[in-house]
Amino acid sequence: MSGRPEILFPLFGALDTLPGIGPKTAQHLAQLDVETPRDLLFSLPYSVQDRRRRDTIQGLDLPSVATVEVTIGSHRPARNKGGAYRITVRDAQTDFQLVFFHGRSRYLTAQCPEGARRLVSGKLELFDGIAQMVHPDHILPLDEAADIPDFEPVYHLTHGVTQKTMFKAARGALKLLTDLPEWIDPGQVAKEDWPGWKQAMNQAHEPKGLEDLAADAPARARLAYDELFAHQLTLALARQSERKSRGIQSRATGKLQSRVLAALPYRPTGAQQRAIEEITADMASDQRMNRLLQGDVGAGKTLVGLMALLVAVEAGGQGVMMAPTSILAQQHYEGLRPLADEAGVVLELLTGRDKGAERKAKLAALERGDIQILVGTHAVFQQDVHFADLRLAIIDEQHRFGVRQRMELAEKGIGADVLVMTATPIPRSLALAQYGDMDVSVLDEKPPGRKPVKTAVISTERMEEVVSHLRHAIDEGRQCYWVCPLVGESEVMDLTAAEERFKHLRAVLGEGVVGLVHGQMPPAEKDAAMAAFQSGETKVLVATTVIEVGVNVPNATIMVIERAEIFGLAQLHQLRGRVGRGSAQSTCLLMYQPPLSDGGRRRLEVLRESEDGFCIAETDLQMRGAGDMIGTAQSGLPRFRIADLERQAPLMAVAQSDARALLAQDPGLTGARGRAARVLLWLMKQDQAFRLISVG
Repeated sequence: MSGRPEILFPLFGALDTLPGIGPKTAQHLAQLDVETPRDLLFSLPYSVQDRRRRDTIQGLDLPSVATVEVTIGSHRPARNKGGAYRITVRDAQTDFQLVFFHGRSRYLTAQCPEGARRLVSGKLELFDGIAQMVHPDHILPLDEAADIPDFEPVYHLTHGVTQKTMFKAARGALKLLTDLPEWIDPGQVAKEDWPGWKQAMNQAHEPKGLEDLAADAPARARLAYDELFAHQLTLALARQSERKSRGIQSRATGKLQSRVLAALPYRPTGAQQRAIEEITADMASDQRMNRLLQGDVGAGKTLVGLMALLVAVEAGGQGVMMAPTSILAQQHYEGLRPLADEAGVVLELLTGRDKGAERKAKLAALERGDIQILVGTHAVFQQDVHFADLRLAIIDEQHRFGVRQRMELAEKGIGADVLVMTATPIPRSLALAQYGDMDVSVLDEKPPGRKPVKTAVISTERMEEVVSHLRHAIDEGRQCYWVCPLVGESEVMDLTAAEERFKHLRAVLGEGVVGLVHGQMPPAEKDAAMAAFQSGETKVLVATTVIEVGVNVPNATIMVIERAEIFGLAQLHQLRGRVGRGSAQSTCLLMYQPPLSDGGRRRLEVLRESEDGFCIAETDLQMRGAGDMIGTAQSGLPRFRIADLERQAPLMAVAQSDARALLAQDPGLTGARGRAARVLLWLMKQDQAFRLISVG
């Protein structure tokens, strides 16, 4: 498959081959990311204008768009500069006026000679009791009237491009369409009653009414599916080549796992057991595991991770668990240590802080295989770190999408199984777009013994009340997080906000009671502030960045979030999950600055009502859209031209299973449908997919 198939050449030609587009307009269209006829076809109309013909405007409710045949009457040029040029016209029953500002008489008398018949179309309004059409959209001699369809599509425009230009160019692009072989599973096409690709394109650009613009209109749904299918096919190819890379079979004996389970004060939840079974089965196969473990805050991912690491050890190998920061690595280490001791397994911590002789000793032990489980930051990937027999790598990515880390692991030539853990509940459609190359296990139950966190929504005007509530809590020996918002674009502004709040609380609550953590601090100071809070020396921790707060402090039972209305729902849910980790009742106070917009109020209410991260994430997706939800800039989410992840979410899952099924039957995409799918991949500019197509 060396290059683009010939059947697609016309669609990837120059834009200025289309009617009405010169070099200048082509430059303007590039602003809309439209560079070829194909791009123009993928810019579907977003609305439709009813241009059905009428005999007369009599009886119309004005204002309204009307299309009617008229006889041109008298011209009344403007009396003064900037005034209106008026032409009286008559339809089958009544008179009205065409009005032009800055109208040039010579041009208008040539266009509309008195006594001529014309088709006019535009918005009619009543002005001083007279019906007027100001700057009609169309004035055509009757022999050209067929140029206006009954329903005219309305396109997104950019500076220097008119509806007329877009309409004409799109019509030209539609003429380039050829019938392409069908790449969608025939059963799926039949079930949804979808048109073929060419027909769908034609229908999408020739809507017969508003219902044709709906996301579920057959032509639109089909074109959206094409995009999702091409995306999932690329991910499935990545998965296929990833799985072909040598996997290691690690078979569990259950010897170590059973010791840990016996030492636990409770039984794992059904969801945890299911996830452990899925992971154990993956590790036993000779294909490389690439699994995502998605669990809500407090759903017990750590236990599942430990069980997976024990499978590696039971099979005679080693496991590694990586966290994004030293603090989180330290915390994993402390959480896992008592359990590893129960199992009689050697667990060690390696971070960038290990220096000199100590580091050398750890590295030697690791290479000999004396260390069975290593916990660390990305420092575990440095050149001088060698494992005796690495079987499993767990990547814990608090808020950080680990596509890069996953790739790095693969590039290290480590055939180890990979488990990515994320505490961000992502709605299924987004999880598939983001992690479509992975298999997903979901933890959707909470372990016993956790009390729900009480959530209250309070205006910032009641700040003093909140602070005195805090004072009582501190007297009772409890601790509190106080999160300041990221107000400005600059961290410096955020800093001043946090410092002001810090000074204010320190003044009220006393010296040495309040700590501060922000993004600008040197790591050592940050660690010191965190440690002081963890040990209970400081009672209140003021923090700007959410990220630092991944710490587990069971004694912290209050979370105050200032300006909660400007945080994302998923983010607020994450923050709230930092309290309620001990047995005491915990509270989360969402402070907002009045007045609150309707959207803002609804978002905060969702949080007050629900503790279910997945349900919150679905709401977030509906309210804010996909890009916003995880910050498109860093989310690695694909940008789709037609598909709408919010409204067409169910199609994503179908596209994934269809793509995987096609590859299972035809790994090299050489069969009839496989070759059709190659055309689709070229059409969707997924050329990177071709590097992944298996040669065998």
